[in-house]
Amino acid sequence: MDRTTELGEFLRTRRARLSPREAGLTEYGGRRRVPGLRREELARLAGISVGYYTRLEQGTGGASASDAVLDALARVLRMDETERGHLYGLARPARRSARRAAGPEDEVERLRPSVRNMIGSLGEGVPALVLGRFVDVLAWNRAGHALLAGHLPYDAPEEPGGRPNIARMMFLDPATRALYPDLRAKCRDTVGDLRLIAGRWPDAPRIAALLAELALESPEFAALWADHPVRTCATHTRAYRHPVVGPLTLTDELLTLPDDPGQRVVLYHAEPGSASAAALRRLAGAGGAGRVSARPRRT
Repeated sequence: MDRTTELGEFLRTRRARLSPREAGLTEYGGRRRVPGLRREELARLAGISVGYYTRLEQGTGGASASDAVLDALARVLRMDETERGHLYGLARPARRSARRAAGPEDEVERLRPSVRNMIGSLGEGVPALVLGRFVDVLAWNRAGHALLAGHLPYDAPEEPGGRPNIARMMFLDPATRALYPDLRAKCRDTVGDLRLIAGRWPDAPRIAALLAELALESPEFAALWADHPVRTCATHTRAYRHPVVGPLTLTDELLTLPDDPGQRVVLYHAEPGSASAAALRRLAGAGGAGRVSARPRRT
């Protein structure tokens, strides 16, 4: 991922979504050539020169941008905390040596036995899985598999080269897409999460290959990616249309594993006493919850 290009795209998309009226400017009628703020309007509101802002959009001035400039742009463009952090990440890329030392993005991901045991010890009504840094499924318990991927082999996460990938499933797997009545919102959240991942691991060939595959195979993904959504996927409450137990409303919680860069545990739960909670119990009983997918592997 070219961060200079990404910075310009990100600023342009945020500028395009904000109208002059929303920014507190007086509109005098007439046809505008851009859907949102013009460059000169944004520069004036942020207190910087048009030339300097133009260089930022062209990707040539980000490294020298002060905190005050970035904060002013974030304020005018009404960025939330996630978008603000993404802006800083794009404008201030970490300097890497010409001969880059191998980092976590180059390694085959492994799951700690204690994490495997944790999701295996959860109750039968708590679907769970572990996502790797590039949203590969590293493991799931029986309930998690039954909820999200009953059409796939239960042991699919065992082979590092063939692990299910949540983003790939979301855009290219019809069975996965059929789970979500509000498919557009789920897809947008997925792309927003991938934007943050790509920003964190810009040199990783695996995320570059995944993004290229999705852009080639899914016009929907390509359109959403161009819109540059950015979202921290920490929790959601969603409707599901499950082929075995029918409609569900579940909340998912994504918990970051601090000792395993980029890995997250995802837990799903329903409102106690609800029809969805009863459906989860039926699903768990049908799927034999309590085991996890991948056996410990020798290293």
